[in-house]
Parts: sequence; structure tokens; C-alpha cells
Amino acid sequence: MPAVAIEADDLGLTFAPASAAPTVALETVSCRFEPGRVTALIGPSGCGKSTLLQIVRGFLDPTRGQLRFVEPADGRMAIRPAMSTVWQAFNLFPWLTVVENVAFGLDLAGVPRAERDERAHRAIAAVDLTGFEDRYPRQLSGGMRQRVGLARALVMEPEVLLLDEPFGALDAQTRLVLQEQLARLVETSGTTAILVTHSIEEAILLADTIVVMTARPGRVAARIDVELPRPRSMATTRDPGFAALFDRIYGLLRDEVMRAMVSGGASA
Repeated sequence: MPAVAIEADDLGLTFAPASAAPTVALETVSCRFEPGRVTALIGPSGCGKSTLLQIVRGFLDPTRGQLRFVEPADGRMAIRPAMSTVWQAFNLFPWLTVVENVAFGLDLAGVPRAERDERAHRAIAAVDLTGFEDRYPRQLSGGMRQRVGLARALVMEPEVLLLDEPFGALDAQTRLVLQEQLARLVETSGTTAILVTHSIEEAILLADTIVVMTARPGRVAARIDVELPRPRSMATTRDPGFAALFDRIYGLLRDEVMRAMVSGGASA
């Protein structure tokens, strides 16, 4: 299924609880998530990165502006595409095995048993977990559990893949390995992907485009194309172009992070 483009046009979201003052989470956000490419959202805590992701997912409605899904071939409006999400929390069913967790969405969708098993085993192989199909989540390391979550998302063959700090709960070494693995999987899937991260390094390694957001209320401070060649790995971090890009993004973020600290920003 071909990937779709996602366009945010002047999006805003204000939380207005009855018992507290309104909070403006997003303000005049306009950006385009290109079809078949990875866009990273990075910014201070509380800038609305995850809020924007939840609007794309359909969990929240903006209070102003419009979100559009667009067919890349002719620019026509598209229906809401099939999406999968990988969260920071593993969110696996503890009573199901690896293969049962991966195949769960296929089962709900009524995919025939033979096709379901074939797709689930193919996804498990793609994240290098062949041989662990009959293990339960409690028998896996944190990195392995997150690989199960990634396989469960990709097995649905989504048009849009949403990644909300998927490696935030992992140790540094495991995170580096999974960053390389995710980069390879997303490159070959052709899906439109949106990554929320606090890591400049992760954004550069995984993304085609990086959207830098301001402190709350979240706005787009800059949109930066990552022109480093693929495939990327930790060796990419030694490329002079990587260092220059890192310094540019850090420079954009520093003042925003300081402003967020002064104003007491909340969660992303």
C-alpha cells in the first residue's frame, strides 16, 4: 500500500479544564510529513511533540487548524491511513507468547491463520528474534521486548508508523543497537514514519527530516533535511557532516530548553 503524506496546517491545541486555567500546548504548527520518509520531532520537554503525535493518531482533536492526509501521486485528500504505534512502554500482553503478541492485531483484523503465522514469523525474523517465538515477555530483556513491540507494529504493514520515544526506557548500549536496526527496517518498509525523541543523535541517525520545536506553546522553530547517506550506523556519527548537523540542532534547542526550564515545562 503506497505511503501517504501528512500535512499539518496552522494546528493549535488548548487544554481547557473546568477547574484550571487553559494551557496552550500547540500553536500555529504547520509542517508536512513526507510520504515514505522519516520525520523526527525534537524539542524541550512540554513542547507538544507527543501531543502532535496523538493528533495524527486521532486520539486528540486540534482546537484550531487542520490535519490532512494526502495522496502523493495527485494531491487528493486521502482517508485516514492505517497506522501502527510503538510507545516507550513495551505494552506487551504478558499472558501471550512473542508470536502471539506479534500476531495479535492480525488476529483482530481477521487475517487467515496461515497468512497470520507467515507474516508474524517474518516480522519476528526481521527484528532478529527467531528462536524466541514461544517465550513470554517476562523471559525477555527490555531490548528484546521492544523489538517485539516493533515487530507487532510492522507486521500490520501500516501506511504510517508513529514512534513515541521507543527506546527511552532502554540502556545506552541496547538503544544504539536498536537505533541501527530500526533505521534498516524503516528504510526497507517504505512507510511514512514520525519519530518523537529527545536525542539529537537518534534524530540524525533515523530521520530524513528533523522538525525542531519551540518551548511550550509548541511551534515549529526549524525544519532541517538530513542529507547524510544511508544506510546509517554508529559509524555515521564520525562523519564531519554529522557533527555539523548536531551542532546546528543543539544551537537551535539550547535557548528553547533554557526557556522551558525557566517556565517549568511539563511532559512532552
